[in-house]
Amino acid sequence: MSGQRRMIRSIVTLGGWTLVSRGAGLVRELMMAAYLGAGPVADAFNVAFSLPNMFRRFFAEGAFNQAFVPLYSKKLQSGTGAEEFAQNAFSGLTIFLVFVSILGTVAMPLLVWAMAAGFVGDGRFDMAVDFGRITFCYIGFISLFALLSGILNAHGHFAEAGAVPVLMNLVFIAAMVLAHQQGWDIGTTLAWTTPITGIAQLGWTLYAARRIGFIPRLRLPRLTPDFRRMMVNMGPVLLVGGVLQINLLVSRQVASGTEGAISWLVYADRLYQLPLGVVAIAVGTVLLPELSRRLQAGDAIGGREAFNRGTEFALLLTLPAAVALVLIALPITEVLYQRGAFGVEDTAATALALAIYGLGLPAFVLQKALQPLFYAREDTRRPLRYAVWSLALNATLAFSLMPLIGFSAAAWATTLSAWVMVAQLWWGARAMGEEARFDARFLSRLWRIALASALMGAALWVGWSLLQPMLELRAYRIFGLFLLIFLGIASYAVAAVGLRAVRPAELKAMIRQR
Repeated sequence: MSGQRRMIRSIVTLGGWTLVSRGAGLVRELMMAAYLGAGPVADAFNVAFSLPNMFRRFFAEGAFNQAFVPLYSKKLQSGTGAEEFAQNAFSGLTIFLVFVSILGTVAMPLLVWAMAAGFVGDGRFDMAVDFGRITFCYIGFISLFALLSGILNAHGHFAEAGAVPVLMNLVFIAAMVLAHQQGWDIGTTLAWTTPITGIAQLGWTLYAARRIGFIPRLRLPRLTPDFRRMMVNMGPVLLVGGVLQINLLVSRQVASGTEGAISWLVYADRLYQLPLGVVAIAVGTVLLPELSRRLQAGDAIGGREAFNRGTEFALLLTLPAAVALVLIALPITEVLYQRGAFGVEDTAATALALAIYGLGLPAFVLQKALQPLFYAREDTRRPLRYAVWSLALNATLAFSLMPLIGFSAAAWATTLSAWVMVAQLWWGARAMGEEARFDARFLSRLWRIALASALMGAALWVGWSLLQPMLELRAYRIFGLFLLIFLGIASYAVAAVGLRAVRPAELKAMIRQR
């Protein structure tokens, strides 16, 4: 039982830091929306900034960490060779990143074309290429940060890595304030700020790694059996990451033909990423090393308990968030974004995308909970097969729906393909036996969580109608949105406790652990 308390405490700690980070990131996006709106400069920067982040998620946080963390965690558990393995991995990743950074900077026009072919023929293309050549080296700093974060997480130090993205957002916010005061071009300032934030994040994580005794030493990587095993495991995960990033490319390509559409999708993405990052990423980050340790120790019962409690905790917070994003997407977007260069049309389009993403939020969360079941067992091939089917569906839906419903086809395709991915992961996990199945407590609480979320949705709908006059007044609309959100939280808390979706004693225990 102490192991489950430790896992929940780790999830809450990492989720807390992620909440602070996403809150700061939201402030950053609000400032960008006010300064740039959804115009050509915003579109160009969003494409340029997404390129290094796409490669980071695809390789460093995806394939590399998914192959590295289980092996490293098992070595820590057995007490043999963890330091040597980590040093080898750090050196190998560094050499690879230098090569990728140079290649990507040189090939930037091709990368921008692959991401947003709709930019060709207008000023957004050249602007995105210029911004991209400045920002792309960010991939090197942030990828090494991701590796060090995996090492810290394996040691149970989730807070140190979780706090670092806050630093990135604060640097961006300070840069925009300074650019506004000095009269600098906001787009160019944001581009140059990107690698600066990467240096800051890597520096902080290097300091945290030194505190647990890991001091990276660059050298030529040695092809040890463990290093080769990691590279073999990386192959299918790399392809899975490639499939997922092709999904992103599909969304950008579909949206690039409509000016402002990429920015609408990005601004909506930032809002639904708030609950996704706080809950799903925290759960997935903690579950992978936890399940790896349990499997290494032969603790099947503990592994099943960890999987069920982590998933239960994630859905307890995610289902109500999804309902809220769908029902009150318009007032959320209107109050937070509509000012300065961000107009009424931008608000309506962003709110539509946000509501569609909200329908997929539980699916994105369940993916993060189900994938560690495979990766902890070093099974990287089946997730690849599932991802390929999801990619095919995503591309088919996006391009076929685009002529009928416009840019929102990209959001619908992302959401529907996410649910297909969850169905495949769940079906594939059934073959793992009882330890990968939902237990009686989870099934009993799932319907209670869903009903409590529905009751909260009804309260939000009524509250929106009552608070509409306040939400329309510029001087009071932020307070009105606060009241609406507070109504949702309060009604969900009462419904969840009343229906016994969660017990008061468990909430108190979470608070004490936090």
